[in-house]
Amino acid sequence: MEIIKFLESFTSDNLMAKTSSRRDVFGTFGELGKKAALAAIPFGLAVAPKKTFAFQDQNAAIGALQLALTLEYLEAEFYIKALESGVLPAGSDAEAIYEQISKHESAHVSFLIDGLGDNAVDSPTFDFTVGGTFDPFNENGTGQEVAYAQLLALAQAFEDTGVRAYKGQAGNLMGTPFLTPALQIHSVEARHASEIRRLRAHVMDMDLNQNALGWITMNNRGPGMPEATQAVYDGEENVTQGGVNLVNATEFTNVAVSQSYDEPMDGDTAATIAGLFIVS
Repeated sequence: MEIIKFLESFTSDNLMAKTSSRRDVFGTFGELGKKAALAAIPFGLAVAPKKTFAFQDQNAAIGALQLALTLEYLEAEFYIKALESGVLPAGSDAEAIYEQISKHESAHVSFLIDGLGDNAVDSPTFDFTVGGTFDPFNENGTGQEVAYAQLLALAQAFEDTGVRAYKGQAGNLMGTPFLTPALQIHSVEARHASEIRRLRAHVMDMDLNQNALGWITMNNRGPGMPEATQAVYDGEENVTQGGVNLVNATEFTNVAVSQSYDEPMDGDTAATIAGLFIVS
């Protein structure tokens, strides 16, 4: 089954017009994150049913794939709901980007379900509002601009989590037929993350400085990102690879070194982040 396709026609030249009011709305979104940080305790993990996190009780390879499937369920449903919400500007590049990513995430779900067979976990029930903290689909009338800001911020957090989680589970798939496709999915998730970050930069009318590049810098979650997403970025400030401190061994700065590598995320951290959005 061919499940991996590189992003098609992702361009930023014709993104929607930007206004100061839009920039202001997006720039203050970080304040909403303070409420989300409180709602995130204990990130929903403690109250989530054991079935949802069954991967913790399986062998390493099956557990890695079940974790991946749970994260892909999360992303796939998020993009479907985003496209159905009407929040994305109709006919915009943003809408086209979400449509393409949605196809990828749904393909990943199908692949993992087929691969796991009887070991596939069911999709959890997700709450993307985190108990009413967010309103990304504008279901509660928060407003189009605020909902749009939340759609982009949540997409960035989900994609950045996916990139690190796949890398973190690669070792558990060594010697299995799933290592190669998992690394391919990891590559696609990285392209998603880069495009979403650049889309946010254009919509927020930011310069492409180190806070708005297509990759993570140190453990900086980026402007306008909720505080509750900080767990996605913790550890990205690492500058040691293969036991070698690359700042000391080269002439590069710690910022440049941190940007050069995606750090793996362990399964517990990935499950905790996903748990914030899981109801049952």
